[in-house]
Amino acid sequence: MPTTKKTLMFLSSFFTSLGSFIVICSILGTQAWITSTIAVRDSASNGSIFITYGLFRGESSEELSHGLAEPKKKFAVLEILNNSSQKTLHSVTILFLVLSLITSLLSSGFTFYNSISNPYQTFLGPTGVYTWNGLGGEWPSSFVFVTMILFVANTQSNQLSEELFQMLYPATTSKGTTHSYGYSFWLILLVILLNIVTVTIIIFYQKARYQRKQEQRKPMEYAPRDGILF
Repeated sequence: MPTTKKTLMFLSSFFTSLGSFIVICSILGTQAWITSTIAVRDSASNGSIFITYGLFRGESSEELSHGLAEPKKKFAVLEILNNSSQKTLHSVTILFLVLSLITSLLSSGFTFYNSISNPYQTFLGPTGVYTWNGLGGEWPSSFVFVTMILFVANTQSNQLSEELFQMLYPATTSKGTTHSYGYSFWLILLVILLNIVTVTIIIFYQKARYQRKQEQRKPMEYAPRDGILF
């Protein structure tokens, strides 16, 4: 049976891994990744168009200084994009976030299993247990970090918002775009933090376990000097 200390440490890792999984689910399900404000001007009016979207869905609205604004438009991001570099990069971004979701779920499973079992009873042995748990914490961090970089690159350098604007308002001319990243995007940092905590807990347990094994192998080196003299 696992010790109380081991159970508590791996349960803590389980909860941080599970928290990472839940946060990623919310990131995938919400559309508040970014709001792009596009200044527009045409022959009849001028003003701004606001496009808010996430990985799958979005919404746009107009605010005009004069003239009649179009009603709000809801859209599916991948459906309105042509076979362009923006669509390809956006699909890759989704893929990396889904991989992060899967690895977070695996990390939760590994940490929970090791909180209630002896690592020596697993088919990979103790080394395999720590390796898989460590990778289970590192991979989600790597995948979500790549997701963040890809999304920023697609919006800033690859002009994803401008492409969506052209698909939604083909007859309107853009005069400039500004971006504001929403809470769904910044939740990625929380996922990275939770995964770092998961890995840190496992590393601390590894070190404590290694030291305990060394003490058992060489008790004289760790015994008090008075005891040795006696």
